[in-house]
Amino acid sequence: MKTFATLTLLLAGIGTAQAQTPPTRDPGQIPAGTYAVDPNHTQVGWRVSHMGFSNYAGGFSEASGTLELQPKNPSASKLTIKIPVASVTTTSAKLTDELKGDQWLDSTKFPEMTFVSTKIAPAGKDHAKVTGDLTLHGVTKPVTLDVTLVGAGVNPLDKKMTVGFEATGVVKRSEFGVKTYLPLIGDDLHLTIAGAFEKQD
Repeated sequence: MKTFATLTLLLAGIGTAQAQTPPTRDPGQIPAGTYAVDPNHTQVGWRVSHMGFSNYAGGFSEASGTLELQPKNPSASKLTIKIPVASVTTTSAKLTDELKGDQWLDSTKFPEMTFVSTKIAPAGKDHAKVTGDLTLHGVTKPVTLDVTLVGAGVNPLDKKMTVGFEATGVVKRSEFGVKTYLPLIGDDLHLTIAGAFEKQD
């Protein structure tokens, strides 16, 4: 009987969560403040040409950082992201280990990749161009990301105000000193970032 009661309460909770107000894409409805990266729901994906035969993809995880969000004045917002390089992963264990090594990303010598915004330029109601300093492999270069607001609202499970963005951009890995197997392996590193941020009290 106790198990049945527990299940009933759980299902009721799920039903309540599903009945929550759907996320908004209207920046005017998003509260300003400091938001922290939700590492469990933030993904950093990358893609590179493999000898012109295929587009090989992988990712990074365990991101951290903060977003100082000013929805009514987006240009005043600030973004800082940190990603442990050793979190790189692919579908091949052998290749994943190689990418961590000194011929590629050298995660021992350069354990962290960072992005710090320097300019945020609105490009429509829910879009922006975010320019910042990307530090990778010990080299810092300016990079501009195309950012789209995915949605914002109260997370029905943890009750925290959450905002999500998708960002895309392309960087030349050779400019960051990662030149192994050029030009067989493409120089253009395509980035896709699915970022989730939770408002801090």
